[in-house]
Amino acid sequence: MKNNSTISAIQKMLFKSGIAFFTLMLLLATSILSHTNSVQAVKPTIVILSHYNYTLKIGQSFYLSGLAINGKYVTWKSSSSRIASVNTYGKVTAKKAGSCNITGKVSGGEASCRITVQKTSVTLSATSITLENGASAVLKGSTSNGSSITWKSQKSSVATIDGRGRITARKPGETTVTASADGTKKTCRITVRKPTVTLNRTSATLYRGQAIALVAKVSSGKKVTWKSRKTSVATVDSSGNVMAKKHGTACIQAKVDGVIKECEIIVRPPVIRLSKTSATIRKGGKLTLKATVSSGNAPRWKSSKSSVASVDQNGNVTARNKGSCYISVTEDGTTEKCHIQVTAK
Repeated sequence: MKNNSTISAIQKMLFKSGIAFFTLMLLLATSILSHTNSVQAVKPTIVILSHYNYTLKIGQSFYLSGLAINGKYVTWKSSSSRIASVNTYGKVTAKKAGSCNITGKVSGGEASCRITVQKTSVTLSATSITLENGASAVLKGSTSNGSSITWKSQKSSVATIDGRGRITARKPGETTVTASADGTKKTCRITVRKPTVTLNRTSATLYRGQAIALVAKVSSGKKVTWKSRKTSVATVDSSGNVMAKKHGTACIQAKVDGVIKECEIIVRPPVIRLSKTSATIRKGGKLTLKATVSSGNAPRWKSSKSSVASVDQNGNVTARNKGSCYISVTEDGTTEKCHIQVTAK
């Protein structure tokens, strides 16, 4: 009976000790929790973002979300709005190639997202184009972000380009066409070549009064300008029709876009043959001289002494008085003579 009382006393003591220990631990835990809450009150407020790194192309945008654990509203700011801007609602828009930070802030806390804006790449359908003057071609361009391209010609006197990339050749030479988008540039070399000019003949021989037609073939399709370097010998009109004026040599030029082709025109003097080189006529008599002219042109007749013998333009000679003279026939610098002796009746 005594042993049972001893055991009961020990159990009661252990029970009381357990309650004391539990109470002590509870107080300790409360103290720690109270201390922890006290420390948290002085720490910065945590801000959680939907992204901490983001890559964009120029012109692209996305929404950056932010949550503060204290439930406060997050405000946004860009470290460089020239590179990427952000509005009140966290919409980030890429403006220029480079990097910047978009920061979400609340009172007592903030977090940042690193934004990388990629440089726009420009691709052209050709790096060099060769055209004839007056011809055109389309230069196609594309950009990595779909932005529009601005076109410009370095020498618009050589070649122009419109807003759709159509190039038109203006004159022989070289220029550079530049495609620009978002600060990125790509170039294409434009060569407007000189045309090939071919004449249907490079020389011709004519008599005075004869004509020929010169024809110029131009690879660019442009019209040539015709010119005679000696109009007293041969002339040429705007269509290339050449007319021989007198014996000699003239150069006919066809010119287009700095290219000159020439045709040599030789106007040769005619050969004249008279039916007689001398004749004796009595005063009052008549004689008909005949002249054969190789050019086919009518010659001019003349008497050296019309008081002795006269001649009309058909070669009819009339003896006037006793004496002698020469009847000459001339065509384009060639002269032949017939000696006339007039005797008394």
